Amino acid sequence: MKASTIAYKPMGFALGAVSGMIASAVFKQTWKVIEGEGDAPDALDEDRPWRQILLAAAVQGAIFAVVKATVERSGAQATRRVTGTWPA
Repeated sequence: MKASTIAYKPMGFALGAVSGMIASAVFKQTWKVIEGEGDAPDALDEDRPWRQILLAAAVQGAIFAVVKATVERSGAQATRRVTGTWPA
């Protein structure tokens, strides 16, 4: 296993946790802008319409994917700067 991969593993776990927290906070703020409500609907929320539940799921998925990709890419670039090779 390459040194860059070994160096990236612990950082990757930490970055994954951080990206989840960032994405959650971004989604909560985004949902307030979209619907003007504090809480996004849950799939089992009987009082919310399908449109609102599916919109929340789509927005949340997109935000989580973008944040995860951004954080992982930044972590890989930092690993390359430290070790000189790209983690793979």
